[in-house]
Amino acid sequence: MAPELTQPRLAGASRYTYWGFDIYQASLWVEPGFEPVALARQRFALELRYLRSFTGRDIAQRSIDEMRRQASISNAKAQAWLQAMQQAFPDVTSGDSLLGLHLPGRGARFYANGQQTAEIADAEFAQLFFGIWLSERTSAPRLRLALLGQGSLANN
Repeated sequence: MAPELTQPRLAGASRYTYWGFDIYQASLWVEPGFEPVALARQRFALELRYLRSFTGRDIAQRSIDEMRRQASISNAKAQAWLQAMQQAFPDVTSGDSLLGLHLPGRGARFYANGQQTAEIADAEFAQLFFGIWLSERTSAPRLRLALLGQGSLANN
């Protein structure tokens, strides 16, 4: 579930598919009083339970690509964030879980199968990283709505 959250509750969950392939089951864990309009000021945890195998390097690269959909990121910053995520994200197989904990104003802490892997102390990184799923500019708007508890639990 969600380490370090006070009285965590599931806000929403959905399966993410890409080109017909099931990729992961996403779950958003929040604390009491959670307000989707104030994401940047709140602690929450996003858990991805993978349904197929990926390398940590591929997960990190796809994350950078998705973050760049939301904002202009310098090549130097993208490279630094890519390296940090490669440390945070191990290779995964079906059934493995990666969890990101949003630390308001500080950054993000990451866990793989319940074990802490890294902390990235950069609030801008955290905003763009969690924005992959929770920003209005996400590439998966139905998944976003389901995670925020505002839509059906439909794919993507």
